[in-house]
Amino acid sequence: MEWGTLIATLSGGLIAIAGTLLADRLRTRQEHRRFLQARRREVYTEFITAAGTAHTELRRLAQTSATSSDLEQASRLALTDARIYEVRERLFLDASARIAGTGQTMFERLRALRSAVAAGAGPSTPAFHDLYHPYLGAVWAYREAVRDELGGHALTPADFGWSKWDGHERCLHCAQRGADTAPE
Repeated sequence: MEWGTLIATLSGGLIAIAGTLLADRLRTRQEHRRFLQARRREVYTEFITAAGTAHTELRRLAQTSATSSDLEQASRLALTDARIYEVRERLFLDASARIAGTGQTMFERLRALRSAVAAGAGPSTPAFHDLYHPYLGAVWAYREAVRDELGGHALTPADFGWSKWDGHERCLHCAQRGADTAPE
């Protein structure tokens, strides 16, 4: 038996095994990345959907003439029933630091709006709008951060014909309030 042939055969086998292991490792890493991105996309969407559900209920409550104790309980239920607390915890577990931060800001602004509704702020009151517009701005900041992380094209307010995300310029209540408080 020739030693050269044996060494060449063994070397070729080792190279083939190493190549197979490397290819398998790269494939596993790529699958993990895809799985993580899909899981993040799911929780990112679930979080903004829960916030939207809670926001819709808060706006409905703001239009009612319920007592403040009823509004306090109902506004708390609006967030609980929307599952925002549960989904926020999943967001903290799965999201990147940037998304978790923008999500937390959005959550804090939603809770501030909840407090105003619980205190009896109606949808056309300054107390409501002073908190509503920062919340809306935080929603769009969250959307921008998610789109950026997931590789989507960036959106700007100009894409919608707006100058800012917070909706203040398009708000009839705020425009009227500005006209009412303008110096003569």
